[in-house]
Amino acid sequence: MTRKIRSYESEELIVDYDGRRCIHAEECVHGLTEVFDANRKPWIDPKQAPAADIVRVIERCPTGALHYRWREGGEAEKAPTKNSLRISADGPLYFHGKLRIALGEGETIDETRAALCRCGLSKDKPFCDNSHIDAEFRDDGSFAAERVKPGASRGAETIEISPAPNGPILVRGSLDIQSPDGATAHGGVGALCRCGHSANKPFCDGSHKRMGFEAV
Repeated sequence: MTRKIRSYESEELIVDYDGRRCIHAEECVHGLTEVFDANRKPWIDPKQAPAADIVRVIERCPTGALHYRWREGGEAEKAPTKNSLRISADGPLYFHGKLRIALGEGETIDETRAALCRCGLSKDKPFCDNSHIDAEFRDDGSFAAERVKPGASRGAETIEISPAPNGPILVRGSLDIQSPDGATAHGGVGALCRCGHSANKPFCDGSHKRMGFEAV
């Protein structure tokens, strides 16, 4: 999938922005207003703050819409020491870690941060595009801990994320999973619902077949 990435530059840093993946979590505008100002054009100006401060704020962006590149000598973003999945109430699946995400037609990307659709309606699947808001998608994000298979290492081995054609998000590897109420478990999560109709969210229960869900 060809994506339109806008870049904003300073002497030390290049900030890349993928507008399609932005769902306005606003970590950037609250974290460094002088650099990220939605009322200004261009709205990103990396000349307005030290590069180290910009890097710190970008790494808080939960969707991966923002990334940075050093012109020289700087260290690339590192994956955290533990992979994690945070389920948001009425919203997307937030992955953070050493991620490899399949986009279809053999294309994959390596990521550290991503927000994936679980309402079934995003026009930018597998990524969330805030369609859950207009659709009034509702799910409190709780889960049955026994559905999480025992996991192996808590280290940052690569988590393979593969949306199955017309089916669930398949997750291979172990990670920490957290619900909005703070409940946590560690293990392999297997198949996660992405059609929005499972009666056992966030896990798949086969409802995509009954609903005729279609997505690559």
